[in-house]
Amino acid sequence: MKCYLGIDIGSISTKGVIIDENNNIIVSEYIWTNASPINAVKELVKRLKNKLPDGYIIKGIGTTGSARKLIGEMMDANVVKNEITAHAIGTLSLYPDVKTILEIGGQDSKIIIIDNGIITDYAMNTLCAAGTGAFLSSQAERLNIPIEEFGSIALKSNNPVKIAARCTVFAESDLIHKAQVGYNKEDIVAGLSKSIVLNYLNNVAKGKSIKEPIVFQGGVSKNKGVIKYFNEILNTNVIVDQFSHLMGALGIAIISKKYETDKVYNLDIKDLKFETKGFECNGCSNNCEILRIIKNNKVIDTWGSRCGRTFS
Repeated sequence: MKCYLGIDIGSISTKGVIIDENNNIIVSEYIWTNASPINAVKELVKRLKNKLPDGYIIKGIGTTGSARKLIGEMMDANVVKNEITAHAIGTLSLYPDVKTILEIGGQDSKIIIIDNGIITDYAMNTLCAAGTGAFLSSQAERLNIPIEEFGSIALKSNNPVKIAARCTVFAESDLIHKAQVGYNKEDIVAGLSKSIVLNYLNNVAKGKSIKEPIVFQGGVSKNKGVIKYFNEILNTNVIVDQFSHLMGALGIAIISKKYETDKVYNLDIKDLKFETKGFECNGCSNNCEILRIIKNNKVIDTWGSRCGRTFS
């Protein structure tokens, strides 16, 4: 039976799904990237391979996320696409009537506007970590609260404090001040959750027409406190799917199916030698930073040349 692998490589987490010909998820995995996308993908693929039932053959591999090009080379992927396209395709496969996709990940966030199944507008916040999963994790650590319990604690509050979360530095200062003057943890955590929503709506979603149905996804969509304040502020009920953290991987797996060839992929990559080596080219005034992509001791590609000069 044919199946297709989708990998979403982010700066914080790496996600993978294998789907069948009807876009059903057969197996999935979610692990931390730990600043090493190559090692993370090797571990991800090993876990997926061990969970995949007998009788399936991989006919396509797609990659998306911040390290999509690198991992696309590593896996010899038949398709490499940006996160906007992947998230939209994945979401539409489950919610064909969706009009707005809200996504908050580990290091960035995005909004995608869809009309009749077509992306009509989008925006991303990649300049500041304020309002992302990494921001929440660091504040949870500061408050000595497991991030898994963050949302549940926020729901206990009836009086969320106001936190200036537009900037990470200001938010941390404000949080420390609120704790020092005696606010309890529940109200501070609720205030942080609400500030995440306000920061997103005032920056990422500014000027966008947010229409229902609205799907909320990304790692932060697992936070019950953030969900509560999206519902409260938007006066709606956002949809949070059980696969909300896997939508990018699902979407790129579906896209890989469209580009299927006669090739059958082998997922046994534990002994694959894959590395990158950078150097500065002094051949002209550009002084480009060149990156060699090396697979099994062979240079398979080079990136970074702005003047067209080739390297071996």
